[in-house]
Amino acid sequence: MRIESFDQFKTLQAEAGKRDEAQPKKILVCCGTGCLATGAKEVAEAFVHEITERGLDVEVGYGVKSTGCHGFCERGPLVAFLPEGLLYTKVKAKRVPEIVEKTIIGETIIPGLLYKNPVDKKRIPAYEEIPFYKNQVRVAMRNIGRIDPTDLMDAIAHDAYAGLAKALFEMTPDEVLDEVELSGQRGRGGAGFNTARKWRSCKAAPGDRRFVLCNGDEGDPGAFKDRSIMEGDPHSVLEGMIIGAYALGSHEGWIYVRDEYPLAVVHLQLAITEARKHGLLGENIMGSGFDFEIQISRGGGAFVCGESSALMRSLAGQTGEPRAKYVHSTEKGLFDLPTVLNNVETWAGIGAIIANGGAWFASMGTEKSKGTKAFSLVGKVKNTGLIELPMGTTLRHIIYDIGGGVLKDRPFKAVQTGGPSGGCIPEELLDLPVDYEKLTEAGSMMGSGGMIVMDDRTCMVDVARYFLAFLTEESCGKCVPCREGLKQMLAIYDALIEGRGNVGDIERIETLAAGMQLGSLCELGKSAPNPVLSTLKYFRSEYEAHIVDHACPAGICRDLTAFEIMPDCDGCHACTKVCPTDCIAGEKKELHVIDHEACISCGACLDVCPTDSIRTFPKVELAAKEVV
Repeated sequence: MRIESFDQFKTLQAEAGKRDEAQPKKILVCCGTGCLATGAKEVAEAFVHEITERGLDVEVGYGVKSTGCHGFCERGPLVAFLPEGLLYTKVKAKRVPEIVEKTIIGETIIPGLLYKNPVDKKRIPAYEEIPFYKNQVRVAMRNIGRIDPTDLMDAIAHDAYAGLAKALFEMTPDEVLDEVELSGQRGRGGAGFNTARKWRSCKAAPGDRRFVLCNGDEGDPGAFKDRSIMEGDPHSVLEGMIIGAYALGSHEGWIYVRDEYPLAVVHLQLAITEARKHGLLGENIMGSGFDFEIQISRGGGAFVCGESSALMRSLAGQTGEPRAKYVHSTEKGLFDLPTVLNNVETWAGIGAIIANGGAWFASMGTEKSKGTKAFSLVGKVKNTGLIELPMGTTLRHIIYDIGGGVLKDRPFKAVQTGGPSGGCIPEELLDLPVDYEKLTEAGSMMGSGGMIVMDDRTCMVDVARYFLAFLTEESCGKCVPCREGLKQMLAIYDALIEGRGNVGDIERIETLAAGMQLGSLCELGKSAPNPVLSTLKYFRSEYEAHIVDHACPAGICRDLTAFEIMPDCDGCHACTKVCPTDCIAGEKKELHVIDHEACISCGACLDVCPTDSIRTFPKVELAAKEVV
């Protein structure tokens, strides 16, 4: 059915709703990238086979749905049962017949498949009672994990394109702009620029041709929320872009997708095809007279192409390099024509804003940072995954209430936000509300939503070096401050972690950072020193230990760290099994000994020791012992 009017869309909505109600019981299998990697496809196929073979699809109305990411990546593959609201974790295909027999037919819960709360060790059957989900508020991710991303009718049954219909038939383009302005939404890609202000600037630019772009080139290490949105609810992205195009008077759009996201491309292309087929995209959308087309462009894997002007040059077939910031993309963007570029999460929220009203969105968050924000919560945290919550939520609430605390209950050390352009926030700032201003004040930034938790076994000098190495590799090399500044700074960090640091290195790092911030052409170079400066600000003593004592307090830097097995070792052999150089000797149930000449200081023994009987100490002490 091709939609030719508002009434026809309402009819299609009703039909989609009836189809959804025809399957009152649903099995939702998470088929996001993370769960697919652990066998989710086989789990979904096994459920379809069992349900069909037993006739439960006809007799009871059971339906099996392969959805996008449920978010709780640590516990995948995930399977949810509706309307019971039951969630099973770490489900394997071989257990599906048992689940169908006991849970679906016998209505008995299998305790071993339930989530176990790391705080009180209790099993929680209800999806909505698990702290990871209970504390979330979803806008951009409202339908991820609920719909089959390859099924347009399923998306429409869950209000997809309702905001678009409202915009096209009940609002003028200026009224759409007013509603977005009322929402206070800011770009979710990192800079946090006001969405409505950007749109108005583009609309006011001279010329009849303008473009709407979506930045799906999410390149920050540890970030994957844009990928999950494109994979799990591509229609929310399309809907937002069409609404934006209607407000701006644009008729051409592109989605620039990171090359490492093949599943996102497949689902986006299918969504575009289905939307066009049903009159939701292309010529005369819903019979409104408005035309708009979307194409997909795959990036080449360059981190710098996440920067707006570099992305547009890449999209135009040129080298992905940024240009001077005084050239505003809203006036001269793609092909030197007025262009609006927003990221995936920003576009995904637009449909909900129009459908529910700007005031609804603005009622969440803080005074200057409205609405919700999606994050990829990863690192040394018990509950890793994808979350969305109101702006202003504290880091402590995110890490301990939603994330379940630090892995193995080790002491918290820092959380890194904003990817390579962000900074590391220490324990004393755990009660910091997460919004654009507060993170910037702390020396970090929002970025695209990566949040990496670190414990006491993390060397902050090594962390800063990691991000410098990443940015050195990804710098386009166009401007000297970024190209040469990163190389020189990385050379200093290499010396620090290898025990070749000198007094004055900290000052040299700070001088280089200031030059890069002042002289770099784009934000990659200007923000590259953020991890460096934030670790210097909050963990300066670790730098001094590397320079003065030639020691790594965290026991991570191999050239500075030696390992020793303590007398309370129970001889369990756990360390000998993981040692890559076989440098640990000792009989079972007796004290083991490390051969320091063969040890490469990899730390594998320390990670697996169940009794914490292995300590680290500076290699200089080992050298002193050998002299004696």
